[in-house]
Amino acid sequence: MAKRDADFPEKKVRWYQKLRDKYRLVILNEDTFEEKLSFSLSRMNVFVVMGMIAIIFIFLTTYLIAFTPLKEYIPGYNDADVQEELYELQLRADSLENAFRSKDLFIANMRRVMMGESEDVVKNVNVTDSSNYLKYDNITLKKSKEDSLLRSEYEKSNQYSLTTNTNPERRNSSFSDITGLFPPVKGIITSKFNISSKHYGIDIVAAKNEAVKSAYDGTVIFSEWSSQTGHVIAIQHTNNVISVYKHNSVILRKQGSRVRAGESIAIIGESGEYSTGPHLHFELWINGNPVNPENFVIF
Repeated sequence: MAKRDADFPEKKVRWYQKLRDKYRLVILNEDTFEEKLSFSLSRMNVFVVMGMIAIIFIFLTTYLIAFTPLKEYIPGYNDADVQEELYELQLRADSLENAFRSKDLFIANMRRVMMGESEDVVKNVNVTDSSNYLKYDNITLKKSKEDSLLRSEYEKSNQYSLTTNTNPERRNSSFSDITGLFPPVKGIITSKFNISSKHYGIDIVAAKNEAVKSAYDGTVIFSEWSSQTGHVIAIQHTNNVISVYKHNSVILRKQGSRVRAGESIAIIGESGEYSTGPHLHFELWINGNPVNPENFVIF
């Protein structure tokens, strides 16, 4: 028998091969030895389950520390909000300290004046030590040669430039390109365009509660209340054209809204201090200059 065992030696099992060995975990009743629960396990399964539990536990712990107030209880943790509050409190404390010093100096000066000691009045309200401030009297600024040449070149290149608009489409656009404008309201023109009297538009009297329409496609760039002109709405159109509608009773479009020609944008009214009755004050601006709307719109 010993000779047979010598001929067939026992094969050594590696440790990683033992990870796949099957085991059974049995839970028994201690009194009756009745089997209540059993599991088929291996060392590999146990390591995997324990690793997953550890990863989940680490993730939950990190989440609680990073995204909940629990992080404030960690020793050495500095909250940014706390630092900001401390900085604001420090500024307030410095302001209060300076205010108290000014008050004390004022009271001391008043006491000296009342006691007839006017020559001893301290005129310098700043009681802080002036030696702590930087002195800029000795600082001299000297232009370099390269800086002077660059300044000279830039000034010469822009000396006769009459406009800063470099867009060729806008630069070459003319008033004749503005066509197809829609009349904002149908009514009677009571006050015409007069640039000498600074009346940069026309006044149109129309029926009560008449809808004011957009003169052209564009985007609302202003939709607010003004004490002088009431409810005002302004629309940016193509070719650097802006139309303005004033003295409205109600505005129907907000700033940033996209409107089309003929779309209702407001209700005619008499809001504002400069209004003399229900009407619409309509202005048309092209390339930053007011123009007569009657030259472009048929009312």
